[in-house]
Order: sequence, then C-alpha cells, then structure tokens
Amino acid sequence: MGIAASGDPDLAYKVAKASAEEISACGVNWIMGPCLDVLTNTRNQPLGVRTTGDDPMQCSEYGVAFMKGYQEAGICTMGKHFPSYGNLEFLGSSLDVPTITESLEQLSLSALIPFRDAIKQGLDSIMVGGCAMSSAGLNVMHACLSDRVVDGLLRRELGFDGVVVSECLEMDSLCQNIGVNGGTVMAANAGCDILLLCRSFQHQLEAISGFKLGLENSMITTDRVRRSLNRVLAMKSRCTSWEKALNPPGINLLSRLQPSHTSLSTKAYNSSITVVRDQNGFLPLTNIIEPEEELLLLTPLVKPLAASAASRELSTHTSVDSPEPQWERGNPGLSGERVFRELGRSLARQRTGRVLHTSYTANGVRPQHESLINRASAVIVVTADANRNMYQNGFTKHVSMICNMQYTAGGEKKIKPLIVVAVSSPYDFSTDTSIGTYVCTYDFTETALVSLVKVLHGDITPTGSLPGTISRSEKLTQSKTHWLVETFNEERDALALDTLIKEIIEWSAPNQRSELRGATSNSFLLRQQNVLETHFVVRNSSTSALYGFCSTYFFKSTGTGAIGALFVDPGRRKLSIGQSLHDRAIRTLLQREGIKRFQLGSRLPSIYLGIPSDHSSERKRLRSWFANVGWNTALSRPVCSMVMRNLQSWSPPEGMAQSLQSAGAEFDLIRGWEHSRAIFDHIKTNNRQGLAEVYKLALSDPNSCGIVRAIRPEDGSIVGTVILYTASSSLAEFIPALKDEGSEFDATVSGGVSSPVISPSAGEYATILQSLILLGVKQVKKQGCASCVLDYMDGDGNFDGLSVMGFSTMHTFEEVSCDAATISRK
Repeated sequence: MGIAASGDPDLAYKVAKASAEEISACGVNWIMGPCLDVLTNTRNQPLGVRTTGDDPMQCSEYGVAFMKGYQEAGICTMGKHFPSYGNLEFLGSSLDVPTITESLEQLSLSALIPFRDAIKQGLDSIMVGGCAMSSAGLNVMHACLSDRVVDGLLRRELGFDGVVVSECLEMDSLCQNIGVNGGTVMAANAGCDILLLCRSFQHQLEAISGFKLGLENSMITTDRVRRSLNRVLAMKSRCTSWEKALNPPGINLLSRLQPSHTSLSTKAYNSSITVVRDQNGFLPLTNIIEPEEELLLLTPLVKPLAASAASRELSTHTSVDSPEPQWERGNPGLSGERVFRELGRSLARQRTGRVLHTSYTANGVRPQHESLINRASAVIVVTADANRNMYQNGFTKHVSMICNMQYTAGGEKKIKPLIVVAVSSPYDFSTDTSIGTYVCTYDFTETALVSLVKVLHGDITPTGSLPGTISRSEKLTQSKTHWLVETFNEERDALALDTLIKEIIEWSAPNQRSELRGATSNSFLLRQQNVLETHFVVRNSSTSALYGFCSTYFFKSTGTGAIGALFVDPGRRKLSIGQSLHDRAIRTLLQREGIKRFQLGSRLPSIYLGIPSDHSSERKRLRSWFANVGWNTALSRPVCSMVMRNLQSWSPPEGMAQSLQSAGAEFDLIRGWEHSRAIFDHIKTNNRQGLAEVYKLALSDPNSCGIVRAIRPEDGSIVGTVILYTASSSLAEFIPALKDEGSEFDATVSGGVSSPVISPSAGEYATILQSLILLGVKQVKKQGCASCVLDYMDGDGNFDGLSVMGFSTMHTFEEVSCDAATISRK
C-alpha cells in the first residue's frame, strides 16, 4: 500500500524487480505475491497494508506491475487470495470460517478484476483462500476445497491454466472442522496443484498419508495428479534449472546490488509518506516548537516485526556487555518496541531540546501520560492498526481531548500541537477530521521511520497520497447532509412521534415483528430524578412531521450514557438523518458530568436493548452502520425479550420445582420502600445501567407485584432478586411488549418478570436464576395474568434454560458498551 501511495506504478515494477533479484541471489525461485485483493472492508481484516487499496482498477494496475517486476528477475509469481480476502465477515474465533457474502456478480465487478487482468498478463500461479462463500446460489465451506471455485470459477470462467495453490490446510477452522487428511483429498479433487502445510511436521505426514489413501481408494485419479504435475513442471521450467538452483550467486551478487537497491528503497519510502491533513500547519515541527522545548512521543506496545531466524539467534546470544546494535538497514530483527525507541532517538538527534518517549497500552491514559502531555510543547502519537486495536483509537482520542483543553497561565484556552502518525493501516483516522494533523507511513520498519523523521523535520516534502478511492473521498468520506437536529419537545412532537412509530411498524416485513410494537411517545419519557434524559428529532418545521428520533439517557448512579433508541422514517433512510442524530446524541452525552461509559441499548425503557439482531441481513447492515460511526460492535453481548403465552394452562417442567431445594437458598416475596436499603446494597454487585431505576419503580409502586428474593439461610444475605409486575404497574409503561395489542396475547391481562440480579457469591448461578423466574411466573399466574413477559435477559447461556421453562424469544439484541474516552466523535 505504501508503494501505491507513491502514485507511481513504475516504482512498483522497479521495487518488485529489485526484491526478486535479491531473493533469487539466495536461491529462491518462487514468490508468494503479488497480493491482488481489493480491500472493500477496512475493518477486521487480515490483509493490513499488503493490498494496494480499495479501487479494483488501481489494485490491478499495481498488481500487474509487481508481477512483471518479479518475472523480469526470473522469479515465478503467485496471485492471492482468490477469490478475495478484501471483504470478509468474521464470525468469532479462529475456529470460525471467515465468509465472503458477496455474490459472484458483485465479485466479478470488483474483486475479480485484478485476478482477471493478471491472468491475461501471464500470472504463473494463484493461491485460493480457505474462506467460506455464502450468497444466493453459492454456499461453499472452504473455497480451496471446492471444485466450483477452483475448477469452475477460476479455471473455466476466468481461463486460468497455471498452478493453483491451496490455503494452508493447517488453518484452525479448516483443520478442526475437516481434518488435514480429509482436507488434502478435497483440495486435490477441487483442482489444487500444490497443497500448503506450513507448520507441523506431524500434519505434513498426515497429509501425505491422506493423499496416498485417496489414491488407493480412487478418490484422487492419476489423471488429476498428472495434470497437476505437468502444470508444476511447466512453471519450474520458466524460473529455474538444477544448475541454477544448486548454484545461487549469493553474497557476491547481493554486494553489487546493494548500492542501487538502497537508493531505490530510500526513494520508495520517501515517496510513500503521506500527510493526509495538517489543518493547523503543525508540520514541519520547526513551525510549532522551539529548539529548546520538549517534544513528547507516545507509541503503542506492538508485536515484534518479523525477524529472520539468524537475527533472533544473534540477539539471543548477544552478551549483556555488548554495545546495543546500531539502527541500520541491515538489522531487520528489531522488535516493534525497539524500533519505536530508535524513532525517539532519531527525533532527538535532529534537535537540541529533549524528546520524552513512553509507551501506552489498553490501560488508557495514565497519570504519567497526563503529566508528560502537560509538560511537553508538542505531542506525537503513533498508532498501528488502531481500527483493529480499539484501545489505540480511544487513547489517541483522549490525548486529543487533553491537547484541545489546555490553558495559559492567564486562563486563556489554547491548543497544544498534536501530530498523529499511523505506521500501518492508513484507515486509523483517515476520515476523522477531529485529528487535525494526520500522517501515514504504511509500515514501521526502521527505514520507513527514517523517512518519517525527515518529513517531520522538513528535510523532505511529502508527496504520498492515500491509495484507492479514499484519496478521492468516494467511499470512506461519502458526502453527508448535516440535518438540523432539535431537542424533542413533548407538547410539539409527541403526536408526530406516534405517527413515525406507526409508519415504522407498518413498514416492517410481514414476518418481522417490530421492536416498536406497543410503544408510544410516552414510552421514551422516564421522568426520573436520577436520570438525565434528552431526546432529539429531525423534523419538517413546515409540516411538523418527524423524519427521525433519538433518545438519550444519562444514569447518574453508574455514570453511563445510553442511546435508548435511534430510528428514521423508512422513506428517508440513507440521507444522513441517523448520522446527524447520532452525532448530536454523542456530543450531548459527552458533556454530562461524571460520564464514564457509553451504551448502545437501554434496560429502561425496555424497547431497544441494543442492536436488533432478529434477522441476519438487517443485523449485518446495522452492525456495519454503528461500526462506521465509531462503536466497537465486536465487543457486544446478547440480550433478549421473551414471552410465555397461555400462562393459565402452564405448569412447571417435571422436576424443576424440586430444583428449588438444590439452590441452597430460601425465597420470599416483598413489597414496599422499607426494603430498599437491603435491595440496593444487593444490586450494587451489578453495574448495568438502569438497574437501580427499575428497582426504584418496583419498590415505590403500590401496584407492583413485588420482588422475589433469594436469601442465604446461614447469614440472611440476599443472593438474588427479580422484579414482578402487571400491566397496571408503573414499570409496564416502559415495556411496550406488555402493551402490544397486536400481539398474540391480551395486553390487558399480561404480567412480567424483570431484571434478575444474582450475587457473584451465589454459587449456583443458573439454579438460583431459574428458581427466581419460576417463582416469579407462578406469582404472575396467581394475579390472573394470561401471559408473562421477560423484558430483559442476558444471553450468556441462559436462553436454552428459559426455553425449557416455556418461554419463547420475541426479540434478540446485541448490547454494545465502551469507555467514554473510546467512543469516536466524528
């Protein structure tokens, strides 16, 4: 990507040729490049800066340039990762298969373009990825094991007759799901000519055994083997011979190449450094800091850069008394931390004032950092893939906030110069204009950082530009309309909000039950002393119609700011109305005194408990939208609303009543405020927002069914509680599901169970939870209710146990929370 940032395809050709000449001198005749992926999804990607960007035509141009350079030096090439690793959906752990969800038509219009062009230009081999493919008419568990992908899409449709290489068959998801021996047979039958097994000797033996067994059982035909053998031999004939392979030129040739290649390397790195923004003219450093003033450098703790075995061996056996290695081009084994330490020294050599340097971690901004920021005259923050390592994003935003809130001795506000440098992915803060000075280097090798220092000190003028459509603001900075956002006025907007809610419910798909069913404008108004609520609307002042609504709550008891709802008129989506409402909500919550964290989804009112996840397609769209506005949707927890219908004919599952005795607790039912002290002491063990407010409603409401307690007999301490209510309870106003007249149960005779809290010291968590809910359901049934709603349930393994009791799921959500310093304010 750094080469693409130079804007010079000829430079790509020259760098590729130089690289190929050096590895050829060492006896290597095949390179696993170029990377031809089109990076259409910049989050959670394994590609990093190996791809040249998100523009398929530019990826093709540079990919072919790299390929030609390698081939000119006599090295065979391999395009990867077919059909594309550029837009993968990551489902969870390494055992889950990343999935391509684009259709073949979509792939053909974007991701396949670089592969198609490289094939026409003579690409020698292609690696087929191990990802899954899931779209209309195409469901593949692993691409490299599918004949539809290898023999069908790659060979027949794209016309590739070169060598096909499988993804490593030891990748966790493939190895655990299928096994190496079975995967070997599948890959061969799919059309792969070379199978990769990169780590374990035992797995390599297993693959050979599986391959032999496949031949013996005629699962792999000899004709298939001969075709693969001929392709491999044809590729070998183009790049090597036994004489060449056994007699590489080695050191003598490398010594002759070094001067010209060093010059080319310096040119490439100098050409790649990109200053994305410098709104306040902080570059070069001489513009903002006097020679004797102090400069602060803040760098993340990152994994070591890939080092050769020789350099690791050298560093392992270096004597303690040996002088520290010089920071030279010939030392590729420096760890990430040591490279950043040398960056600090390099910055210091250019000036007389001190350079203060310290690292940062996921622990955030510490008092040491604040002290150094206040002391320094300018600050440089380095990030490395902050779009994947969210702590770096939060740390940088926090430092930015500190730098923007500095004051002179006379009390006047001033801005402390802050320069943010992304040393890997340029997408860290590419579209965040609150970071006024933003520089990208595309890697953090020592050579790249030497070029960075030259730019920071003004020794060279940076000429790099962000590659792909990002440089033309065609994708990541789509044009936005900034709508006028007004504070919700109940007298003015209540009826219009009711109309908007009805429109959204009517717009819902026939098989999709809207979360807003049963809700009215009054459902969002808590009117509680300990909750600061401010709601926002985008409205047409001429017609009084509402186009969008957002509710926000600040719960003083936990310091949590919550977005409880955000919805837009279905006919006016994709017009930035939701973005405008979201931005206003975040800015307002950030101003609350004592704000500690943000939450997407609210227990009270119990309407949207998080990102709706009932339907997979809508879930993906919403997760993507919220991720793009700054939420880390990877850190979410499942919650749901459930219902038990036909309550009067319900009876507990056989044996469940007896489980009450194994809970090790006694149970009782209480009502009234006189129990508040003991209850609130108990629920302090759970820091979820809105919890205290729900219990206050229950304790102070004469119409409440009460609270079921689980008490430890030995000492009388409370180990569990759950709230009971009916349609006449004040809590019911904030639970639309209970009032949903269009539902299958009668809202006038419904009751509910809410907000279980189990003490961490309870021991049998699941048993006590089921016991509390079982007793709660029995009590609700005694009240004559025909149905029972569970308005909020954590999904950490509890759904199945409740289903056994007779509950069915109404709505599922993903609750997302983060520290206040982490949320992106764009």
